Amino acid sequence: MKKVKITVIRKIHHADLSALYENQIEHACNMQEGQTFISENGMQPKGLCESAWTSMQSFVMTLAHGGENFYDGWMKNPKSAMISCNDGFRPVSFFD
Repeated sequence: MKKVKITVIRKIHHADLSALYENQIEHACNMQEGQTFISENGMQPKGLCESAWTSMQSFVMTLAHGGENFYDGWMKNPKSAMISCNDGFRPVSFFD
């Protein structure tokens, strides 16, 4: 099984939506742009957010097994995927 490199590409905070709908929390997201993780044997890398991992796990597993070309040409590099976590207030985009 191949190792899969996961890179934090973009981190956004929709402050207007947080102000309207979210209860304040101290540590919402500690991911930083440029931060990288390595998934070995299709496992969740240490330090990677559980919510983000849930969103990308199937893509990472496919890439780890040599799969490619998600959705018939979605990515310019067929051996990659761009995935975002499911936090509607602070979505983080990852490149696998």
